[in-house]
Amino acid sequence: MTTPGTPAEASRSDPVRRATEQATSLWASLPRDLSERFGPLVEGLTREIVREVRHAVPAYSGPLGAGTLEDLVSATRQAVLRGKDAIRAGAEPDPAWQEVFRRLGRVEFRNGRNLDALQAAYRVGGRVAWRHIAVWGQRERLPTELFAIAAEAIFAYVEQLSALSIEGYTAAQAECDGVRARHRRRLAQQIVADPPPAGKEIARLSTLGHWPLPEEVAVVAVAPDDEAPELSAAELGDDILADVDSGQPCLVVAHPERAGERLGRLLAGRRACVGPTVPLAEAPVSLRWARRGLRLAERGALGAEPVVWCRDHLTTLCLLADEFLVEELRRRVLAPLAPLTPNRRARTVETALAWLESRGNAPAVAGRLGIHPQTVRYRMRQVTELLGDRLGDPAARLELELALRAERLLARE
Repeated sequence: MTTPGTPAEASRSDPVRRATEQATSLWASLPRDLSERFGPLVEGLTREIVREVRHAVPAYSGPLGAGTLEDLVSATRQAVLRGKDAIRAGAEPDPAWQEVFRRLGRVEFRNGRNLDALQAAYRVGGRVAWRHIAVWGQRERLPTELFAIAAEAIFAYVEQLSALSIEGYTAAQAECDGVRARHRRRLAQQIVADPPPAGKEIARLSTLGHWPLPEEVAVVAVAPDDEAPELSAAELGDDILADVDSGQPCLVVAHPERAGERLGRLLAGRRACVGPTVPLAEAPVSLRWARRGLRLAERGALGAEPVVWCRDHLTTLCLLADEFLVEELRRRVLAPLAPLTPNRRARTVETALAWLESRGNAPAVAGRLGIHPQTVRYRMRQVTELLGDRLGDPAARLELELALRAERLLARE
């Protein structure tokens, strides 16, 4: 939350300060005795402004609750009294008085309205005030030049009231956004919790966070990175929850297929892995595989893309799901390659795997490896000498291909 004294707070107050200074200066330029002479008109002008506002502004024309009506009448009376008092030279802005109109802005936000109705009410009030002052001024035989100053002061005053209400509205909106963001972060944490919380808690946070629960989600594991740009709230949108303040940041995505391109922009500059799409209740499973995929991606086993999707690497994820077992498979099946130098072992693995993937087609292997077919045949004689009849036995071929694929993937580390 922004605290007073920060550049953001100062910038936000500039419109209020400018409008206040202008209105105060104009009021103070009027003769001081006008304040007392105008006093008897305050109550009548207040009633007339309220009547005109309720007639002219649809949002205030219907039945109003007691609290709303009291707010409208009280604020109007405060506005009229403040204008009268501000005529006295040197009248300083009153924080309590200003808070009345900030509060009106907050009330509009909490009632689910924008500020159009309130600003229209201020304009109506300004016109009514000017009409009364013009009639009164003629009756009092005020000099013509005072009419121009009074008119300018009234409409500067309308700007001041609008600026105060905008400030209150914006503050309420920011406070609400902050509360909603906290509920959404907590909702993300609860959705991926294992074991999951009670369904009532998920539903409660969903309501508070304004995040309708989808049938399916994908969870994105994000690598912690203090130097990466902050995740943009605007890019998160309404369908993505974020928990990025924990040691293991993650996102919960309601419609992963639709959000694919946006996820790329949102995660620019970060490493991440998008887990499988699963029913909402199985979100912890999606997170588990996303984190597994992220670890493999960081080791280079899932390619070089900064953001990878589990759906594109299911075979690799299956193969490396249990590294202890796959290491046992590599050690046993590829034991005949142990005496080879690292370079010769890598070449043998490359040739044997290409042979299996090409179903023993020497020209195809040659094209894949960029060598002559005769070289392929020469190398395969060496492979056969090392591995014996494994290449001809279907069950042994499956084990061999799995071991060779694991060797190739893990050799990238």
